[in-house]
Order: sequence, then structure tokens, then C-alpha cells
Amino acid sequence: MDGKIMMLDLLNQAHKRQASDLHLSVGTPPMMRINGSLVAIGESPISIEASESMALSLLDEEQKGLFHSIGEIDFLYELPGVSRFRINVYRQRKYVSAAVRRIALSVPSLMELKLPSVVASFADKNQGLILVTGPTGSGKSSTVAALIDFINRNQSKHIVTLEDPIEYIHTNKNSMINQREVGRDTQTFESGLRSVLRQDPDVIFVGEMRDLETVSAAITAAETGHLVLATLHTSDAVQTIDRIIDAFPGHQQGQIRMQLSSVLVAVISQRLLPTVDGSGRGCATEILVNTPAVGHLIRSEKNHQIKSVMQTSFHLGMRTLEMSIKEMIQSGRIHHSVAKTYMVEGGSNNASVYVPCEEQFR
Repeated sequence: MDGKIMMLDLLNQAHKRQASDLHLSVGTPPMMRINGSLVAIGESPISIEASESMALSLLDEEQKGLFHSIGEIDFLYELPGVSRFRINVYRQRKYVSAAVRRIALSVPSLMELKLPSVVASFADKNQGLILVTGPTGSGKSSTVAALIDFINRNQSKHIVTLEDPIEYIHTNKNSMINQREVGRDTQTFESGLRSVLRQDPDVIFVGEMRDLETVSAAITAAETGHLVLATLHTSDAVQTIDRIIDAFPGHQQGQIRMQLSSVLVAVISQRLLPTVDGSGRGCATEILVNTPAVGHLIRSEKNHQIKSVMQTSFHLGMRTLEMSIKEMIQSGRIHHSVAKTYMVEGGSNNASVYVPCEEQFR
């Protein structure tokens, strides 16, 4: 069978089964991640020829040339009326493989994602730095897209995004949105950030802060009167702050602590956990709000004490991951056996009763 036909069939299956990811690898059947677990599709292992044929079938000639020169490529593919897919084609043990992430055609809302109501308040800020963090597959892109959509619906702003690749497609509502793709519309995140400051932006989204130069440019943009949203692959709020500071040489870290304590609005750290009814995954969120107390700890090199502030500041919208997971258990959304690997022994008991998202946003 033609490689493209087989690939399109798998993409349609991924959509119908609500899989978050699809994997093609030589020697195993196609694998889909459904509700967080990998599931084999069929029993027939993929041959060397089939894997390469399917993985390369959606690339144009320019993309194929780039893949053959560097051994990997990221791109977006859309099945009209079905889904968009972020696809990474790569080599492993000389064979061609692919990892596919399914992206909904419609931009999710904060309510649909069941995020705490305090998250919406971050979007009302005129300037500062909002960081959305978590491991791969934790829903960071969806949360950022929902925040951008909230601003788009409720404010009159110029929003510029720098993404690699562009995932959710936004249409202008009350705001104007320009989405730029790294590698096509701009060379790098760093060069895009330098350029975006000359484009009269109010809100800037940086798809990923990968290096010191991008981190520095994002902080500078936040300092100069812009609201900056960015993502990082870190496990929690404290590690996020440590990662940013440690990215700089020792002699600059004092200055970065001062800057970060001033511009940081909040850190939202996420995990997706399978729900009890098996219908999907629920989002557990750790939220750090930059209060004067938190800013003082950052400046004073006492990041290790920030967790204690979060545990005692639920009234300000803060929560640790453990508190969020306990709420989800109390509400019956997830089972304790699923959540136990994320719980810290002797963790906080300050979790409040879960408030349904519909009530939070009234």
C-alpha cells in the first residue's frame, strides 16, 4: 500500500481514538498514546521500507532535502476538518522514524481546560513574564493558546507569537495576532525576539526558551513594557526559576535575580493525569504568583523556601502540584493510585475543596 495512504489512515485513526501522539518505528506496530498510555495499533511490525515511506510521505521536496542533510525535521500537517498534527521525522539506528502530536483545530478555552480561575488574571497584566512549564506532553501549548485566546477575546492588543512550528491557528477577534514560525518567518527565537520589539507588540509569545540568549531577550522584553508568555521544560516552579538563573554566568546571576524578581508574573507548571472514567486526562497545576515575599526570596537566593510560601498562599491563587492533585482526588476526577507517583511524602495538607471550573469562571 502507498506510504501516504497508510500515513493518512493512521492520522485519521489517531483523531478518532483521541490519541495525543502517534509513533512509527521499525520493528514494532504503530503506537498511539491514548489517555497517557502507549497502545499498539495492530500486530504487524513496521518494516524498514514502510517506516521510511510513511514518515517521508507528507514532506515536500524542500523538506525532504533538509531531512536528508540534517537527519531530522519538524513540520505541521493538517487534515481539513479533522486535526492538525505536529510531526517530527528523525533517524534512529539509521532507520527513519516519526513522532506525531495531534493538535485540535479549535483553540481551547481556559474553562475547557479546567484551569484555576487565577490563570485568567495573569492575562490581564500589561507587562511581565508568564512561564508555562512541564515535561513534554503536559499540555503547555494548549494552556498558552487558551491564554492568548482569552486576551484576544477580551482585550485590544497586538499579539506576536514565535513558534517552532506554529501549532494552534488564531484568528483576530478583539486583538490582532501575527504568528511567526522559526525557520520560515524568522531564523531563530533570538533573532525573532530582537525583531519583534520593532513591531509594536503588546503581547509576545516565545514558543520555547531554549538558550541563554532567548531567555535574556525575553526578560528584557518583559522589562520594557511587554507581556511575555514563554514555555520551559522544567518539572516545577522552583526548578524553573533555578533553570533561568543557572543559564547565566556566575557574575551575571545577581543581576538576573533582580530582574526576574521584578518582571515575573507567575509560573504555571503542569501534569496530565488519566481520569477515573477513562475519557481523557485531567490537568494538575502548580501555580506560583510573584508576590513581594516571593520576589524577596528570589533576590535573596532563597529559592528553596518558595515552596513553603506556595503551600500557605492558596488565598492568593498559589498551589503546589501535590495540592492540585489532592483536589483532583477529592473531586473524584483521578484515582489515588494514578496520582501517587506525583505526590511528595509528607506533602502539604492545605489543599482546598475542588471548585468546578464552571463556577470559577462565573
